[in-house]
Amino acid sequence: MAPQKLYAGAKLREMRIRLTLTQKEFAAKLGVSLPYLNQMENNNRPVSTTVVLALAQEFGLDVTELSSGDSERLVSDMREALADPVFGDDAPPLADLRLTASNAPALARAFLGLHRAYRQTHERLASLDEALGREDSRVQASPWEEVRDFFHYCDNYIDAVDRAAEHFTSDGDSRKAANAVLKNLGISVVVSKIDTLRHYDSSSRILHLSNRAAPQTQVFQMLLQIALLRQNDLLEATLDFARFNSDEARAIAKIGLANYFAGAALMPYGRFLTAAQEYRHDLELLATHFGASIEQVAHRLSTLQRPGAKGIPFFFVRVDQAGTITKRHSATRLQFARFGGACPLWNVHRAFETPGRFLRQLAETPDGVRYISLALDVSKPGGSFGSPVQRYAIALGCEVRHADKIVYADNMGVSNESAYEPIGISCRICERQQCHQRSVPPLERRLTINTNTRSVLPYEIS
Repeated sequence: MAPQKLYAGAKLREMRIRLTLTQKEFAAKLGVSLPYLNQMENNNRPVSTTVVLALAQEFGLDVTELSSGDSERLVSDMREALADPVFGDDAPPLADLRLTASNAPALARAFLGLHRAYRQTHERLASLDEALGREDSRVQASPWEEVRDFFHYCDNYIDAVDRAAEHFTSDGDSRKAANAVLKNLGISVVVSKIDTLRHYDSSSRILHLSNRAAPQTQVFQMLLQIALLRQNDLLEATLDFARFNSDEARAIAKIGLANYFAGAALMPYGRFLTAAQEYRHDLELLATHFGASIEQVAHRLSTLQRPGAKGIPFFFVRVDQAGTITKRHSATRLQFARFGGACPLWNVHRAFETPGRFLRQLAETPDGVRYISLALDVSKPGGSFGSPVQRYAIALGCEVRHADKIVYADNMGVSNESAYEPIGISCRICERQQCHQRSVPPLERRLTINTNTRSVLPYEIS
């Protein structure tokens, strides 16, 4: 297979601007001519091997940062947005979307923001929300969506917070470190019968933890509270950088960053990466080693994107029983639908049928990329009779080229062509012609309807 050419014009421009260098100065440091640099920055030419080496040697750049992950994420999001019937059937060609994502990422994000605002307005009107007559009917992203997109486009890795958490537990025992810090802050920890997982009383300086919560959950909540108290300046600085549009979004993001700190402190980056490689990413062994839950470990694996020390690129997703995605992140080429649920052919939906069991799946997306996907039902009991049980399913996966490093790929027959199940992202952007679970036709294909013939679908896709 011929090597894939690397186009990274936007990232080259961003790096040059960040270094406050002119094109002429940047070209000289890279050892290329000014016209050649100009062509690379405009994606008229791929980034050459010479330039990649110069970036690494001259600027210490992790060359994996030049990968097209951000562009592919934008392309996937734009394709899903353009699948909205409001745009009709004349969607821009895929090549045009890739050019936009590579050359004008800010424009792509502006388009996505505009479409999101349209969807919100449409949904308000459809539900008779009286949006037009209300004073608070401004059209903008919901706080929850804004925060979700912040983490999505940060690759779910926040370097400053991650490193602070790693330094916090440098002695290797997160529970011991948490107790010591809280004691130094003059805060008492009381495990008692309360209706919430955590409650901090600032006046009495008592941190109440639920006696119904699992031990790993109690430690996580202690670390989260420490993040809010001791790392407040760091969290606020990160929030300033994000520039959220509302106080609500900023508040939600602060909780998200505190959760991020807690997970990173419970599973410090360096030690966790080493253990993950040693255990071949066995979730149960990692959970026991770090005193964490399976879901916490799976989510942490998807955040190992530190420049110069990256782990395997994983995708991680959590869905509820209705198939709605409640958590999503992908460091792989696989991107999840921003609206609605995931492909029904994916094994994450079958996990509810086999609680407590790991389900493995070899899957292939329409672009020909193959993955191994691991799915598991996750139940969170209420702690008492009659209390509601939260049920989710999580999925963790990576491309099959990493199969030798994943214990779950053993004996899966990854070289067997027939072992791979076809999956997609969203029916509107999936081009499979004979999918028995298709709900709507693909956007970019014409349909032929034959009233005298009925196959898997009531139409043919051309």
